[in-house]
Amino acid sequence: MRHAHRLAAVAALVCFASPAFPDGAGPSISTKEGVGRVLVDGAGMTLYVFKKDAPGQSAWSGDCLAKWPAYLGTGAVGAGLKAEDFATITRADGARQTTYRGMPLYTFAGDKAAGDAKGQGIKDVWFAAAP
Repeated sequence: MRHAHRLAAVAALVCFASPAFPDGAGPSISTKEGVGRVLVDGAGMTLYVFKKDAPGQSAWSGDCLAKWPAYLGTGAVGAGLKAEDFATITRADGARQTTYRGMPLYTFAGDKAAGDAKGQGIKDVWFAAAP
């Protein structure tokens, strides 16, 4: 019985320490031509930061989120990344969003396939998140 409790505690710790990302894998590092090393989600889609955001706070809202959806995921991260650099905030609209080193992360609707980084530099306020 004691062994079963210990096993259950270890299983719970593993689940909470590295829960699955909604897209099946945590963020990782990829190299994008013309951009360099960037963060990508589990599907290989580029993650972005918005220059007008403040650490721990998203300034992006409303209908704009259709073009630049807030990224949400928690847990295990890819090689070369530290889990403690990622956190989750609650946005003003009540939705949750993942941050990297305090900055909220987004995807870009204009990126259609893994390897795309079409959002890089748009209006000089959107940039691929660099590790």
